[in-house]
Amino acid sequence: MAQIFKAKKKPLQQQSLELDITAMDHHGRGIAKYNNKVCFVSGALPGERVKAKLVDDKARYSQADTLKILKASEYRTTPICEHYSQCGGCQLQHLDATQQVIEKQAAVNQLFAKFAKLTDLNWQAPLLSQATHYRRSARIAVMFDKAAKKMRVGYRARGSKSIVSINQCPVLSDVFAEVFNVFDNIINHNKALHSISHLQLCAADEQHFIVIRHTKAISPTDKAFVEQSVSAHHWQLVWQSDSDMIDHAHLAMPFYKLDQLDIKFEFGLNNFIQVNASLNQAMLIQAASWLALQGDENVLDLFCGIGNFSLVLAKQAKTVTGIEGVTSAVALATQNAHTNSITNTQFHCFDLTTSIKKAPWFNKELDILVLDPSRTGAMAVLEQLPLTQFKAILYVSCDPVTLARDSAIISQAGFELNKIGLMNMFPHTGHIETMALFQRR
Repeated sequence: MAQIFKAKKKPLQQQSLELDITAMDHHGRGIAKYNNKVCFVSGALPGERVKAKLVDDKARYSQADTLKILKASEYRTTPICEHYSQCGGCQLQHLDATQQVIEKQAAVNQLFAKFAKLTDLNWQAPLLSQATHYRRSARIAVMFDKAAKKMRVGYRARGSKSIVSINQCPVLSDVFAEVFNVFDNIINHNKALHSISHLQLCAADEQHFIVIRHTKAISPTDKAFVEQSVSAHHWQLVWQSDSDMIDHAHLAMPFYKLDQLDIKFEFGLNNFIQVNASLNQAMLIQAASWLALQGDENVLDLFCGIGNFSLVLAKQAKTVTGIEGVTSAVALATQNAHTNSITNTQFHCFDLTTSIKKAPWFNKELDILVLDPSRTGAMAVLEQLPLTQFKAILYVSCDPVTLARDSAIISQAGFELNKIGLMNMFPHTGHIETMALFQRR
Protein backbone atom coordinates (compact mmCIF):
# COMPACT_ATOMS: atom_id res chain seq x y z
CA MET A 1 0.00 0.00 0.00
CA ALA A 2 1.43 3.37 -1.01
CA GLN A 3 2.23 5.78 1.78
CA ILE A 4 1.62 9.47 1.26
CA PHE A 5 4.36 11.65 2.70
CA LYS A 6 3.18 14.44 4.97
CA ALA A 7 5.61 17.15 5.93
CA LYS A 8 5.77 17.68 9.65
CA LYS A 9 4.32 20.96 10.82
CA LYS A 10 7.07 23.23 12.07
CA PRO A 11 6.81 23.90 15.80
CA LEU A 12 6.00 27.51 16.63
CA GLN A 13 8.75 29.62 18.12
CA GLN A 14 8.17 29.32 21.84
CA GLN A 15 10.04 32.34 23.13
CA SER A 16 8.36 35.73 23.06
CA LEU A 17 8.97 38.20 20.22
CA GLU A 18 9.47 41.93 20.36
CA LEU A 19 7.51 43.59 17.57
CA ASP A 20 7.02 47.16 16.36
CA ILE A 21 3.43 47.83 15.29
CA THR A 22 3.16 50.00 12.18
CA ALA A 23 -0.58 49.92 11.37
CA MET A 24 -3.91 48.25 12.09
CA ASP A 25 -5.79 45.81 9.85
CA HIS A 26 -9.52 45.73 9.15
CA HIS A 27 -10.11 43.29 12.03
CA GLY A 28 -8.57 45.64 14.62
CA ARG A 29 -5.26 43.75 14.88
CA GLY A 30 -1.88 45.43 14.92
CA ILE A 31 0.41 44.89 11.91
CA ALA A 32 4.11 44.19 12.31
CA LYS A 33 6.93 42.49 10.35
CA TYR A 34 8.31 39.11 11.46
CA ASN A 35 10.65 36.93 9.36
CA ASN A 36 10.15 39.27 6.37
CA LYS A 37 6.38 38.79 6.28
CA VAL A 38 3.29 40.38 7.80
CA CYS A 39 2.44 39.48 11.39
CA PHE A 40 -1.03 40.28 12.73
CA VAL A 41 -0.87 41.01 16.46
CA SER A 42 -4.08 40.97 18.52
CA GLY A 43 -4.24 43.53 21.33
CA ALA A 44 -1.56 45.79 19.81
CA LEU A 45 -1.94 49.34 18.48
CA PRO A 46 -0.09 51.35 15.81
CA GLY A 47 3.04 53.02 17.18
CA GLU A 48 3.50 50.47 19.96
CA ARG A 49 6.35 48.10 20.71
CA VAL A 50 5.08 44.89 22.26
CA LYS A 51 6.23 41.55 23.57
CA ALA A 52 4.12 38.93 21.82
CA LYS A 53 3.61 35.16 21.53
CA LEU A 54 3.42 33.56 18.09
CA VAL A 55 0.17 31.58 17.68
CA ASP A 56 0.28 30.78 13.95
CA ASP A 57 3.02 30.87 11.32
CA LYS A 58 1.96 30.42 7.70
CA ALA A 59 3.90 30.80 4.48
CA ARG A 60 2.66 34.34 3.75
CA TYR A 61 1.82 35.69 7.20
CA SER A 62 1.89 34.92 10.93
CA GLN A 63 -0.31 35.74 13.91
CA ALA A 64 0.61 36.63 17.47
CA ASP A 65 -1.00 37.62 20.77
CA THR A 66 0.26 40.55 22.81
CA LEU A 67 1.83 39.55 26.12
CA LYS A 68 3.17 42.91 27.32
CA ILE A 69 3.20 46.51 26.14
CA LEU A 70 6.79 47.77 26.04
CA LYS A 71 5.97 51.14 24.53
CA ALA A 72 2.32 52.23 24.68
CA SER A 73 0.38 54.25 22.14
CA GLU A 74 -0.87 57.64 23.32
CA TYR A 75 -4.34 56.41 22.30
CA ARG A 76 -4.30 53.29 24.48
CA THR A 77 -7.05 53.44 27.10
CA THR A 78 -8.60 51.34 29.85
CA PRO A 79 -11.33 48.96 28.58
CA ILE A 80 -14.83 49.82 29.76
CA CYS A 81 -15.89 46.18 30.31
CA GLU A 82 -14.85 43.86 33.14
CA HIS A 83 -14.97 40.88 30.75
CA TYR A 84 -12.94 42.44 27.93
CA SER A 85 -9.84 40.26 28.36
CA GLN A 86 -11.87 37.04 27.92
CA CYS A 87 -14.97 37.96 25.87
CA GLY A 88 -14.81 37.80 22.08
CA GLY A 89 -17.53 40.38 21.48
CA CYS A 90 -15.35 43.52 21.37
CA GLN A 91 -11.84 43.89 19.97
CA LEU A 92 -10.99 47.60 20.37
CA GLN A 93 -11.91 48.74 23.87
CA HIS A 94 -8.19 49.32 24.55
CA LEU A 95 -8.19 52.05 21.87
CA ASP A 96 -9.63 55.55 22.32
CA ALA A 97 -13.12 55.68 20.74
CA THR A 98 -12.30 58.61 18.43
CA GLN A 99 -9.07 56.98 17.28
CA GLN A 100 -10.95 53.75 16.52
CA VAL A 101 -12.71 55.53 13.65
CA ILE A 102 -9.43 57.00 12.35
CA GLU A 103 -7.75 53.59 12.32
CA LYS A 104 -10.75 51.95 10.63
CA GLN A 105 -10.65 54.59 7.90
CA ALA A 106 -6.92 53.98 7.43
CA ALA A 107 -7.60 50.23 7.09
CA VAL A 108 -10.20 50.90 4.36
CA ASN A 109 -7.68 53.12 2.52
CA GLN A 110 -5.20 50.24 2.47
CA LEU A 111 -7.78 47.81 1.10
CA PHE A 112 -8.92 50.17 -1.68
CA ALA A 113 -5.32 50.75 -2.73
CA LYS A 114 -4.70 46.98 -2.78
CA PHE A 115 -7.88 45.64 -4.43
CA ALA A 116 -9.32 48.56 -6.41
CA LYS A 117 -6.10 50.51 -7.10
CA LEU A 118 -7.90 53.63 -5.83
CA THR A 119 -6.11 56.19 -3.65
CA ASP A 120 -6.81 59.70 -2.32
CA LEU A 121 -10.39 58.77 -1.51
CA ASN A 122 -12.87 61.60 -0.97
CA TRP A 123 -13.66 60.84 2.67
CA GLN A 124 -16.74 62.45 4.18
CA ALA A 125 -17.30 63.05 7.89
CA PRO A 126 -17.96 59.71 9.64
CA LEU A 127 -21.38 58.86 11.04
CA LEU A 128 -21.11 58.32 14.80
CA SER A 129 -23.34 57.18 17.64
CA GLN A 130 -22.91 56.87 21.37
CA ALA A 131 -20.15 54.35 22.10
CA THR A 132 -22.06 52.44 24.81
CA HIS A 133 -25.49 50.75 25.05
CA TYR A 134 -25.99 51.07 21.29
CA ARG A 135 -26.90 47.43 20.53
CA ARG A 136 -30.66 46.83 20.35
CA SER A 137 -30.17 43.16 19.46
CA ALA A 138 -27.74 40.42 20.46
CA ARG A 139 -27.39 36.65 20.72
CA ILE A 140 -26.51 35.20 24.11
CA ALA A 141 -25.10 31.68 24.33
CA VAL A 142 -26.15 29.16 27.00
CA MET A 143 -23.99 26.07 27.56
CA PHE A 144 -23.08 23.58 30.28
CA ASP A 145 -19.52 23.97 31.59
CA LYS A 146 -18.30 20.54 32.71
CA ALA A 147 -15.36 21.94 34.66
CA ALA A 148 -17.49 24.45 36.58
CA LYS A 149 -20.45 22.03 36.73
CA LYS A 150 -22.90 24.78 35.87
CA MET A 151 -24.70 26.38 32.95
CA ARG A 152 -22.97 29.48 31.61
CA VAL A 153 -24.91 32.41 30.19
CA GLY A 154 -22.84 34.84 28.15
CA TYR A 155 -20.80 35.34 24.99
CA ARG A 156 -18.23 33.21 23.19
CA ALA A 157 -14.71 33.57 24.52
CA ARG A 158 -12.10 35.21 22.32
CA GLY A 159 -10.79 32.67 19.82
CA SER A 160 -12.74 29.82 21.42
CA LYS A 161 -16.11 28.05 21.44
CA SER A 162 -16.30 28.16 25.24
CA ILE A 163 -18.66 30.59 26.97
CA VAL A 164 -17.69 33.52 29.18
CA SER A 165 -20.23 34.20 31.94
CA ILE A 166 -21.23 37.86 31.66
CA ASN A 167 -22.49 40.13 34.42
CA GLN A 168 -23.17 43.20 32.30
CA CYS A 169 -22.46 44.19 28.70
CA PRO A 170 -21.70 47.92 28.25
CA VAL A 171 -22.53 47.93 24.53
CA LEU A 172 -25.94 46.26 24.97
CA SER A 173 -29.15 48.28 25.34
CA ASP A 174 -29.93 49.29 28.94
CA VAL A 175 -33.26 47.45 28.77
CA PHE A 176 -31.31 44.16 28.88
CA ALA A 177 -28.86 45.19 31.62
CA GLU A 178 -29.97 42.41 33.98
CA VAL A 179 -30.57 39.66 31.42
CA PHE A 180 -27.34 37.71 32.08
CA ASN A 181 -27.66 37.46 35.86
CA VAL A 182 -31.42 36.85 35.74
CA PHE A 183 -31.17 33.94 33.31
CA ASP A 184 -28.02 32.54 34.93
CA ASN A 185 -29.95 32.28 38.19
CA ILE A 186 -33.13 30.87 36.59
CA ILE A 187 -31.41 28.24 34.44
CA ASN A 188 -28.97 27.03 37.11
CA HIS A 189 -31.79 26.53 39.64
CA ASN A 190 -34.00 24.47 37.34
CA LYS A 191 -32.54 21.47 35.48
CA ALA A 192 -35.56 21.36 33.20
CA LEU A 193 -34.24 24.56 31.63
CA HIS A 194 -30.83 23.11 30.73
CA SER A 195 -32.09 22.46 27.22
CA ILE A 196 -32.01 26.22 26.53
CA SER A 197 -29.27 26.75 23.89
CA HIS A 198 -29.31 30.50 23.46
CA LEU A 199 -31.29 33.72 23.90
CA GLN A 200 -31.98 36.14 21.06
CA LEU A 201 -32.53 39.70 22.31
CA CYS A 202 -34.31 42.44 20.41
CA ALA A 203 -35.34 45.85 21.73
CA ALA A 204 -38.10 47.18 19.48
CA ASP A 205 -39.61 50.64 19.94
CA GLU A 206 -42.37 49.63 22.35
CA GLN A 207 -41.56 46.06 23.42
CA HIS A 208 -38.39 44.21 24.30
CA PHE A 209 -38.27 40.61 23.13
CA ILE A 210 -36.27 37.59 24.26
CA VAL A 211 -36.52 34.56 22.02
CA ILE A 212 -35.66 31.49 24.14
CA ARG A 213 -34.39 28.71 21.89
CA HIS A 214 -34.37 25.21 23.38
CA THR A 215 -33.45 21.73 22.14
CA LYS A 216 -35.96 19.72 24.20
CA ALA A 217 -39.57 20.29 25.20
CA ILE A 218 -40.11 22.55 28.21
CA SER A 219 -43.30 22.06 30.20
CA PRO A 220 -45.94 24.79 30.60
CA THR A 221 -45.17 24.80 34.35
CA ASP A 222 -41.48 25.53 33.79
CA LYS A 223 -42.30 28.17 31.17
CA ALA A 224 -44.65 29.82 33.66
CA PHE A 225 -41.85 29.77 36.24
CA VAL A 226 -39.56 31.66 33.86
CA GLU A 227 -42.28 34.13 32.89
CA GLN A 228 -42.93 34.89 36.57
CA SER A 229 -39.23 35.22 37.34
CA VAL A 230 -38.69 37.92 34.70
CA SER A 231 -42.02 39.74 35.04
CA ALA A 232 -40.48 42.78 36.73
CA HIS A 233 -38.31 43.46 33.66
CA HIS A 234 -41.22 43.68 31.17
CA TRP A 235 -39.50 41.45 28.61
CA GLN A 236 -41.72 39.72 26.09
CA LEU A 237 -40.63 36.06 26.10
CA VAL A 238 -40.95 33.95 22.95
CA TRP A 239 -40.34 30.20 23.21
CA GLN A 240 -38.86 28.45 20.19
CA SER A 241 -37.80 24.83 19.87
CA ASP A 242 -35.33 23.66 17.22
CA SER A 243 -38.17 22.65 14.92
CA ASP A 244 -40.51 25.59 15.50
CA MET A 245 -40.74 28.82 13.57
CA ILE A 246 -41.61 31.94 15.52
CA ASP A 247 -45.36 32.41 15.31
CA HIS A 248 -45.87 36.16 14.99
CA ALA A 249 -49.64 35.70 14.86
CA HIS A 250 -49.63 35.47 18.67
CA LEU A 251 -47.25 38.41 19.15
CA ALA A 252 -47.53 42.14 18.88
CA MET A 253 -45.44 42.80 15.77
CA PRO A 254 -42.13 44.46 16.67
CA PHE A 255 -41.40 47.73 14.90
CA TYR A 256 -39.06 50.70 14.80
CA LYS A 257 -39.80 54.25 13.70
CA LEU A 258 -37.55 56.66 11.84
CA ASP A 259 -38.89 59.87 13.34
CA GLN A 260 -36.83 62.21 11.15
CA LEU A 261 -38.02 60.40 8.03
CA ASP A 262 -41.60 59.74 9.16
CA ILE A 263 -41.48 56.02 8.37
CA LYS A 264 -42.40 52.99 10.48
CA PHE A 265 -40.95 49.51 9.87
CA GLU A 266 -42.45 46.30 11.18
CA PHE A 267 -40.11 43.30 11.25
CA GLY A 268 -40.04 39.68 12.30
CA LEU A 269 -37.79 38.49 15.10
CA ASN A 270 -36.02 36.26 12.59
CA ASN A 271 -35.46 39.14 10.12
CA PHE A 272 -32.29 41.19 9.85
CA ILE A 273 -32.38 44.76 11.14
CA GLN A 274 -29.47 47.09 11.90
CA VAL A 275 -28.51 46.70 15.56
CA ASN A 276 -27.63 50.37 16.07
CA ALA A 277 -30.91 52.30 15.80
CA SER A 278 -29.54 55.87 15.80
CA LEU A 279 -26.82 55.02 13.28
CA ASN A 280 -29.37 53.31 11.03
CA GLN A 281 -31.42 56.50 10.79
CA ALA A 282 -28.31 58.64 10.20
CA MET A 283 -27.21 56.20 7.48
CA LEU A 284 -30.55 56.43 5.66
CA ILE A 285 -30.57 60.23 5.85
CA GLN A 286 -27.04 60.31 4.39
CA ALA A 287 -28.00 57.90 1.60
CA ALA A 288 -30.90 60.12 0.56
CA SER A 289 -28.70 63.23 0.77
CA TRP A 290 -25.87 61.76 -1.30
CA LEU A 291 -28.18 60.45 -4.04
CA ALA A 292 -30.21 63.70 -4.09
CA LEU A 293 -32.96 62.16 -6.22
CA GLN A 294 -35.09 64.56 -8.27
CA GLY A 295 -38.27 62.49 -8.58
CA ASP A 296 -37.79 61.04 -12.06
CA GLU A 297 -35.39 58.20 -11.18
CA ASN A 298 -36.10 54.47 -11.19
CA VAL A 299 -34.16 52.87 -8.35
CA LEU A 300 -33.05 49.23 -8.09
CA ASP A 301 -32.41 48.28 -4.46
CA LEU A 302 -30.60 44.93 -4.20
CA PHE A 303 -30.46 43.03 -0.89
CA CYS A 304 -33.32 45.26 0.28
CA GLY A 305 -34.36 43.30 3.39
CA ILE A 306 -37.58 44.65 4.90
CA GLY A 307 -37.31 47.84 2.82
CA ASN A 308 -34.94 49.88 5.00
CA PHE A 309 -33.48 51.89 2.08
CA SER A 310 -36.29 51.25 -0.41
CA LEU A 311 -39.01 53.13 1.45
CA VAL A 312 -36.81 56.10 2.31
CA LEU A 313 -35.73 56.52 -1.32
CA ALA A 314 -39.26 55.91 -2.63
CA LYS A 315 -40.28 59.24 -1.13
CA GLN A 316 -37.89 60.97 -3.56
CA ALA A 317 -37.85 58.63 -6.59
CA LYS A 318 -40.25 57.82 -9.41
CA THR A 319 -40.14 54.09 -8.61
CA VAL A 320 -38.17 51.71 -6.40
CA THR A 321 -37.77 48.01 -7.13
CA GLY A 322 -36.47 46.03 -4.14
CA ILE A 323 -34.90 42.56 -4.43
CA GLU A 324 -34.28 40.22 -1.49
CA GLY A 325 -33.60 36.51 -1.12
CA VAL A 326 -35.55 35.97 2.12
CA THR A 327 -39.28 35.39 1.55
CA SER A 328 -40.44 36.75 4.91
CA ALA A 329 -38.42 39.95 4.42
CA VAL A 330 -39.99 40.53 0.99
CA ALA A 331 -43.48 40.12 2.49
CA LEU A 332 -42.64 42.62 5.23
CA ALA A 333 -41.16 45.12 2.75
CA THR A 334 -44.44 45.00 0.81
CA GLN A 335 -46.41 45.33 4.03
CA ASN A 336 -44.27 48.24 5.24
CA ALA A 337 -44.83 50.11 1.98
CA HIS A 338 -48.59 49.68 2.45
CA THR A 339 -48.42 50.74 6.14
CA ASN A 340 -46.60 53.94 5.16
CA SER A 341 -48.93 54.63 2.18
CA ILE A 342 -46.02 54.36 -0.26
CA THR A 343 -47.36 53.21 -3.64
CA ASN A 344 -44.37 53.47 -6.02
CA THR A 345 -42.50 50.35 -4.85
CA GLN A 346 -42.48 46.69 -5.79
CA PHE A 347 -40.57 43.88 -4.14
CA HIS A 348 -39.38 40.52 -5.48
CA CYS A 349 -37.88 37.45 -3.85
CA PHE A 350 -34.79 36.41 -5.81
CA ASP A 351 -31.45 34.72 -5.06
CA LEU A 352 -28.90 37.31 -6.18
CA THR A 353 -26.09 34.76 -6.32
CA THR A 354 -27.79 33.08 -9.33
CA SER A 355 -28.20 34.10 -12.99
CA ILE A 356 -30.40 37.18 -13.53
CA LYS A 357 -30.97 36.53 -17.26
CA LYS A 358 -34.62 35.62 -16.71
CA ALA A 359 -35.21 37.79 -13.65
CA PRO A 360 -38.70 39.33 -14.00
CA TRP A 361 -37.64 42.48 -12.15
CA PHE A 362 -34.77 43.61 -14.36
CA ASN A 363 -35.37 46.16 -17.12
CA LYS A 364 -33.52 48.90 -18.97
CA GLU A 365 -35.42 51.74 -17.34
CA LEU A 366 -33.60 51.36 -14.00
CA ASP A 367 -31.02 54.11 -13.57
CA ILE A 368 -29.98 54.20 -9.88
CA LEU A 369 -28.47 51.13 -8.19
CA VAL A 370 -28.40 50.64 -4.41
CA LEU A 371 -26.49 47.72 -2.87
CA ASP A 372 -26.57 46.63 0.79
CA PRO A 373 -25.17 43.07 0.70
CA SER A 374 -23.99 40.74 3.45
CA ARG A 375 -20.28 40.30 4.14
CA THR A 376 -19.89 38.18 1.00
CA GLY A 377 -20.44 41.31 -1.08
CA ALA A 378 -22.22 41.78 -4.40
CA MET A 379 -19.71 40.44 -6.95
CA ALA A 380 -22.04 37.70 -8.28
CA VAL A 381 -24.70 40.19 -9.37
CA LEU A 382 -22.34 43.05 -10.29
CA GLU A 383 -20.62 40.83 -12.85
CA GLN A 384 -23.99 40.25 -14.54
CA LEU A 385 -25.59 43.69 -14.49
CA PRO A 386 -25.10 46.04 -17.46
CA LEU A 387 -23.71 48.66 -15.08
CA THR A 388 -23.34 51.35 -17.74
CA GLN A 389 -27.10 51.93 -17.71
CA PHE A 390 -26.90 53.34 -14.18
CA LYS A 391 -26.16 56.99 -13.47
CA ALA A 392 -25.10 56.33 -9.88
CA ILE A 393 -24.37 53.39 -7.60
CA LEU A 394 -24.70 53.61 -3.82
CA TYR A 395 -22.90 50.75 -2.05
CA VAL A 396 -23.48 50.17 1.67
CA SER A 397 -20.95 47.67 3.02
CA CYS A 398 -20.39 45.70 6.22
CA ASP A 399 -17.09 44.23 4.99
CA PRO A 400 -14.38 46.52 3.60
CA VAL A 401 -12.58 43.68 1.80
CA THR A 402 -15.55 42.79 -0.40
CA LEU A 403 -16.36 46.50 -0.84
CA ALA A 404 -12.85 47.18 -2.16
CA ARG A 405 -13.01 44.10 -4.39
CA ASP A 406 -16.43 45.04 -5.79
CA SER A 407 -15.35 48.68 -6.22
CA ALA A 408 -12.77 47.47 -8.76
CA ILE A 409 -15.62 45.99 -10.86
CA ILE A 410 -17.63 49.22 -10.60
CA SER A 411 -14.60 51.37 -11.45
CA GLN A 412 -13.75 49.25 -14.49
CA ALA A 413 -17.35 49.72 -15.72
CA GLY A 414 -16.74 53.46 -16.07
CA PHE A 415 -17.62 54.86 -12.63
CA GLU A 416 -15.62 57.08 -10.33
CA LEU A 417 -15.78 56.96 -6.56
CA ASN A 418 -17.43 60.28 -5.76
CA LYS A 419 -17.80 60.00 -1.97
CA ILE A 420 -16.96 57.53 0.75
CA GLY A 421 -17.75 57.63 4.46
CA LEU A 422 -17.28 55.45 7.50
CA MET A 423 -20.35 54.56 9.60
CA ASN A 424 -19.26 53.46 13.07
CA MET A 425 -22.15 51.06 13.54
CA PHE A 426 -20.24 48.93 16.09
CA PRO A 427 -18.04 51.03 18.40
CA HIS A 428 -15.33 49.07 20.29
CA THR A 429 -15.35 46.25 17.72
CA GLY A 430 -13.31 45.56 14.61
CA HIS A 431 -16.43 45.68 12.41
CA ILE A 432 -16.25 48.32 9.66
CA GLU A 433 -19.35 49.69 7.91
CA THR A 434 -18.84 51.97 4.91
CA MET A 435 -20.97 53.90 2.42
CA ALA A 436 -19.61 54.65 -1.06
CA LEU A 437 -21.19 56.65 -3.89
CA PHE A 438 -20.08 56.00 -7.47
CA GLN A 439 -21.00 58.33 -10.34
CA ARG A 440 -20.81 57.36 -14.01
CA ARG A 441 -17.95 59.14 -15.73
